[in-house]
Amino acid sequence: MTLTPARPQGQSAYIAVTAAYWAFMLTDGALRMLVLLHFHTLGFSPVQLAYLFVLYEIAGVVTNLCAGWIAARFGLTSTLYAGLGLQVLALLALAQLDPAWTVGVSVAYVMLVQGASGVAKDLAKMSSKSAVKLLAPSSDGGLFRWVALLTGSKNMVKGLGFLLGAGLLATLGFAGAVLGMAAILAVILLAVLIAMPPGLPKGRKGTKFSEVFSRSANVNWLSAARVFLFGARDVWFVVGIPIYFYAVLSDGTEAGNRAAFFLIGTFMAGWVILYGLVQANAPRILRARTRSGTQLIASARRWGWYLVLVPSGLTLASLFAAGPQMWLTVTLVAGLLAFGAIFAVNSSLHSYLILSFTKAERVTMDVGFYYMANAGGRLMGTLLSGVTYQIGGLALMLGTATLMVALSAVIVGFLKPEGT
Repeated sequence: MTLTPARPQGQSAYIAVTAAYWAFMLTDGALRMLVLLHFHTLGFSPVQLAYLFVLYEIAGVVTNLCAGWIAARFGLTSTLYAGLGLQVLALLALAQLDPAWTVGVSVAYVMLVQGASGVAKDLAKMSSKSAVKLLAPSSDGGLFRWVALLTGSKNMVKGLGFLLGAGLLATLGFAGAVLGMAAILAVILLAVLIAMPPGLPKGRKGTKFSEVFSRSANVNWLSAARVFLFGARDVWFVVGIPIYFYAVLSDGTEAGNRAAFFLIGTFMAGWVILYGLVQANAPRILRARTRSGTQLIASARRWGWYLVLVPSGLTLASLFAAGPQMWLTVTLVAGLLAFGAIFAVNSSLHSYLILSFTKAERVTMDVGFYYMANAGGRLMGTLLSGVTYQIGGLALMLGTATLMVALSAVIVGFLKPEGT
């Protein structure tokens, strides 16, 4: 995809922000896979595994609410640097985990470290997404293309992170993998600190925290839809599906466990890479260059209902299966890849619309509020992923995802073209 010529110095700043965000998301994806697989092999239940990510998501809710105000007051580069630096510290802290600790102490410690990582992730995300609104060309559909390119490429990199995490766990072990990632990210942070070009705003000292809450009905409706859209993804993505695949693929031996790690990591990586690839090309799929904002809102409504069809079909398939079976596994792989492609178009439309609805002077606060809702959805999905899988298996987990996607589609129906 070719970038449209940007505002002065905008393209170089956009490239620097994107590169920093890529580096962060590579470690974020790897860390999630490391933690999930490592603690599953230690005997943690699905609910206990979900607990490991709860504070990560809670931190995202709080961080996004505050980070938009912080960036508006102190500048976007400050929140970007803080996110990268905090992730380095979180990785170093996680490497200190002692296998001799009790399960309760281990869960509490990893929850705290994951909470710090969640703060770091959302500082970096809010900074990067807000920068697109400020740097992208304002004509010829440039905003949609630039935000799609950033979010799509980020998710492809995060997908590689899942594969990297599984590979590092199988080869270097938990502590070695975490320390290696911390060292790489520290080098990236240093390079960004030295080489970041001008082009991002420095902030407004008089910005009030109360300004974080949007008065725009479209921003609020879209944020509500985002809660259920991402909850629907994480209800199967975080715990249930990886654990199901582990039950199917592992034979209980050390070699079998390693093979299962690689296969699960490969699927999770492939899913996120596909998601990112479709997301980056969503403007082309939707022919956004020639379509108005009103038409793109209508597309968001249609694609929301397209997505409902996939988890509903998978729910029916899981109801007919008595436990893990190969035909069900193949159906899940195909169905979840289809879910990823359609989900990517929905997510890309939402990411464009939030930037379209907001104003330049409010961008960090509206984007922060929107991603607070995004984090709230991930938190809900994370909790439900462990609970629904442990209580009702695949059928309850996928049925819950279906309900959440349907709620998101209903809410998107309330969006209206700006100025009406």
